[in-house]
Amino acid sequence: MIVKNVAQGSINEVVLEDGFYVLKILNDTSDNQKVTKRIDSSFVQFHFCLKGHAKFMFNKGSYALDVSEEHSLLLYNPQLDLPLNLELSPNSWLVSVVMTIRKFHSLFSREADYITFLSKQNRDKKYYAQEGVSPAIAVILSQMLHYNLHPSIKELYIKAKVYELISLYFNKSTDAEIEQCPFLVDEDNVKRIRKAKEIIISRMAEPPTLGELSAEIGLSLKKLKEGFKQIYGDSVFSFLFDYKMEYARKLLETGKYNVNEVGLKVGYSTSSHFIAAFKKKYGTTPKKYLLGLAN
Repeated sequence: MIVKNVAQGSINEVVLEDGFYVLKILNDTSDNQKVTKRIDSSFVQFHFCLKGHAKFMFNKGSYALDVSEEHSLLLYNPQLDLPLNLELSPNSWLVSVVMTIRKFHSLFSREADYITFLSKQNRDKKYYAQEGVSPAIAVILSQMLHYNLHPSIKELYIKAKVYELISLYFNKSTDAEIEQCPFLVDEDNVKRIRKAKEIIISRMAEPPTLGELSAEIGLSLKKLKEGFKQIYGDSVFSFLFDYKMEYARKLLETGKYNVNEVGLKVGYSTSSHFIAAFKKKYGTTPKKYLLGLAN
């Protein structure tokens, strides 16, 4: 692997098995960071940009794919090597999961037809996909970057998180009606659903009801609920809960606010309610979480 301009950045490769590894690339500098690594055609690649912007270059720089913050890129081409040729913008973080297609097949051996590019007619074709990162996936990625564990169990922890990550990445609704819903083909409806997400995030301390939200974006309650789940993989308020907890976690890590202040910022009138919500999400209290980071 070749890395350039990493004075204040870092790159870490965690090998989980032969042909199965995770790259954590953090560029905290004010310069672009370039990373190259040989990856042949037997591998499938998942790249997640948590912060900032990443540019993936192919064919000696003649073609590029941009991946912005909270977006992902899946790459697989059985006919062509896809070496990593990455340019990471200043103040950007990237997590990549790379595994052989054989390893990947083994994860879905009983469900091969469920994953689009694993179906018999497609499994030998190239596959590229760019998607948004859901709040649930963002939490897992953050946990993969920030943990305080004994070195002897680090690989086990990361492997477990990768399996959780891949599961959520390919999670699809089991509701046939929602799965077949054709209205999302309408670009205007998609824009309305995205507007709904922006509204609940901007007003997370006092979010509107579903009825108020549907009226504000001009979409029926049924289409709001179905469309939101299709686009973001979760219900409106489950999505908002995940977002609020991740936002609260980041605020706590700054050290600028106490637990009560953070709770108020994300809409909890009492610290006890916020502590209970945080523990429900992360399995620990805000205070214990911060103590763990300090160790």
